[in-house]
Amino acid sequence: MQDTDMENGKVMLIGTRMSPPVRIIEWGLKWKGVEYEYVEEDLFNKSQLLLKHNPVYQKVPVLVHNGKAIAESVIILEYIDETWKERPFMPNDPYKRAMARFWAGYVSTEMEAFSKVFCGEGEEMKKGLKLAQEALTNLDIEVEGKLFFGGDEAGFVDLVAGWMTHWLSVVEEVKKVKVVDPQKFPSLIAWMEKIVQVPLIKENLPPRDEMLKFYPEFFSKAAALIATRTKLGGAQEEANPLPNN
Repeated sequence: MQDTDMENGKVMLIGTRMSPPVRIIEWGLKWKGVEYEYVEEDLFNKSQLLLKHNPVYQKVPVLVHNGKAIAESVIILEYIDETWKERPFMPNDPYKRAMARFWAGYVSTEMEAFSKVFCGEGEEMKKGLKLAQEALTNLDIEVEGKLFFGGDEAGFVDLVAGWMTHWLSVVEEVKKVKVVDPQKFPSLIAWMEKIVQVPLIKENLPPRDEMLKFYPEFFSKAAALIATRTKLGGAQEEANPLPNN
């Protein structure tokens, strides 16, 4: 798509189909009924388009609207809600909005521990699993007694956390590790069962069989890249396949 088209109000999403953060943004756009062009990105061979629109982090998702780029999934999702006013997914009450931002930020940052589970080995994976389950404990407490994080209906936090239901079960199978124990996280499990039945999410998930084919190689490549960057003293986050952005 030409920049002149983008400046005329069109929307472009740069992402990868198997990326949880990218799906979060697609859910937000579809929630609002926003038409957009999707551009597939190869994170191991980054395009000039991605480098142009997200030169700082060089990660997906990136939303381009009116010729201007926005990065980081939680920031993009809030931008979508503020730009297209119909059917808001953020609450109107200031306190509830603040809490929604808090828990969305928590999911986005604390879930980085999962990268150690999925891309790590041995002690590194065990450390990541411990941190991930501590984060899941807090989420289980927060959603206890509720249908959704947003209350009786799905909302902002539910969109940000909605990836867990589909992706975690796939990763558990690929990595042969149990992350979500139903006995430890009963409220979170109940929420997962409900959120995956929300039509917007249910109808916009990557096929499980494709994920099972995709992720073994992806995790292997990501682990190798992380190991290389660690040896060189570089950042580990660039290859992180999880929603930390």
